[in-house]
Amino acid sequence: MSNESVSSLVNSIKSSSIGIVALDADGSIAFSNTAFCEMTAFADPESAGGRSLLDHLSSRFNCSVTDLQQALKLPVPANLELRLERDSQPLKLQIAAAGSGLRIVVAERQFASTPQYALEHDPLTGLGNRLLLDQVISGWKPNGPDALSLAVIMIDLDRFKQVNDTLGHGAGDTLLKLVAKRIKSATRLSDTVVRMGGDEFVVLHTIGLQPIGAESVAARIVELMSRPFLIDGQQVNIGASVGIAAINHGTDSIADLLKHADLALYEAKAAGRGNVKFFEPLLAQRAMERRNLEVDLRRALGLKEFTLMYQPQVNMSTGALQGFEALIRWHNKTRGLVSPVDFIPLAEELGEIHAIGEWTLRAACKEAMSWDGDFTVAVNVSPIQFENQRIVDIVRDTLSSTGLAPERLELEITEGVMMKDYDTAQKHLWAIKDMGVGIAMDDFGTGYSSLSYLNSFPFSKIKIDQSFVRGENSPKSRALVQAIISLGASLKMTTIAEGVETKEQFDELAAGGCMSAQGYLISRPIAANSIADFITELKNPAQSRGNQHD
Repeated sequence: MSNESVSSLVNSIKSSSIGIVALDADGSIAFSNTAFCEMTAFADPESAGGRSLLDHLSSRFNCSVTDLQQALKLPVPANLELRLERDSQPLKLQIAAAGSGLRIVVAERQFASTPQYALEHDPLTGLGNRLLLDQVISGWKPNGPDALSLAVIMIDLDRFKQVNDTLGHGAGDTLLKLVAKRIKSATRLSDTVVRMGGDEFVVLHTIGLQPIGAESVAARIVELMSRPFLIDGQQVNIGASVGIAAINHGTDSIADLLKHADLALYEAKAAGRGNVKFFEPLLAQRAMERRNLEVDLRRALGLKEFTLMYQPQVNMSTGALQGFEALIRWHNKTRGLVSPVDFIPLAEELGEIHAIGEWTLRAACKEAMSWDGDFTVAVNVSPIQFENQRIVDIVRDTLSSTGLAPERLELEITEGVMMKDYDTAQKHLWAIKDMGVGIAMDDFGTGYSSLSYLNSFPFSKIKIDQSFVRGENSPKSRALVQAIISLGASLKMTTIAEGVETKEQFDELAAGGCMSAQGYLISRPIAANSIADFITELKNPAQSRGNQHD
């Protein structure tokens, strides 16, 4: 480093708003800047020279002499908080060894009593807020040939909601304070630590080498969050997911840092708990595609892009048609046919599933009224729809407005309905059952608590998931299917197998006592305008074939 650079660095330290002091091996002040003297009540740097820092601070501040002595002797960095008075804002000291017995002390005072401080800080944790973060990011100007790189580390707590739900919001606030302290302990004094709101935090990290520096901090934070917390005598276990975006590492604009870190965090959470993910340009592309899909999905109902297909369900003993399962399809003018696997989870996340689900129920009941026969229609209901307190009224109003007999309607639900809110779901399902509507448990055997739900909820039918039907034809899989069939028979519930594709599957299920089936062996899903022909063919197959030859 040139003499000019050294001189510039010294001048920067002298004029810095952060207090800095260098101590000799005996604890005497060898150098201090003006900011440090102002914070610690020295008249000026000259009067501080040669004085014992320990004697001066212990005489003027409300602090433990023993703690200060130990901090000044430790070979590793130490942190202390000193107060001039009991209610004053703390003076924060960071003490580090500099070799040959020397110590460097960095001091920083937060003036929370000023309006500006209150405007820029979170009152619960004392950390900065979004306003402070925006100011620091917008004001960041790297200097010199070795310009520092800037990184945003975005942290979201795992399982925090469970703490609020089980221990109360007071415990949640205490946890947030403890989390803030642990995050601060993993960062340097030059880093900016912010609570964005809720259980989301951000560290603005600057270091000469990125993204290694940010990755190291992120890994440390994840490790600290995985350690138990003790709140009101109870052990609390959470975790953290972290997303990182760094300038010159996939992010070229400072304005994009927060957005890119948020995309990386979304990727980390999708990958499971306790993950750290870096932003990659591909994530921005995916986000744009998802945004466009959201826009198209929100407009789909108004543009009448949804239609229903119907898959027949037959009695396995007689082959007689019993009913149809309504399956929603989305035909977008630019995307073509969009799979329910892609748009149903998004509709649930956006809350659009309420409007889409209500449309599906009404459309299915209305179309079922046009069928020649009292065939049932099964409609899938998302667990999210049961969050609507009007779900019972919606079913009742639909039956009333379409004229469909309640016994012809069947709602198919997964155990996710019960897991959302057990008591509310139970109340709603029994009210729907009391109307005469059938309730079927869909995807039976793929969840965790299906047996306990069968005992408490008004199910009239069990659907054997297609993964059991199409899976490996081993003795174990056959035993599982047979166990489900036997369980249904014991509970006087109809069993129906979905995904039946071969005659061998059909025959084996029928021999085992399964009552109904649906799948490609019987028929692929049928458009609404083709159901009349399908019913006619089943009633009189010879006549139907004859008409086809005319």
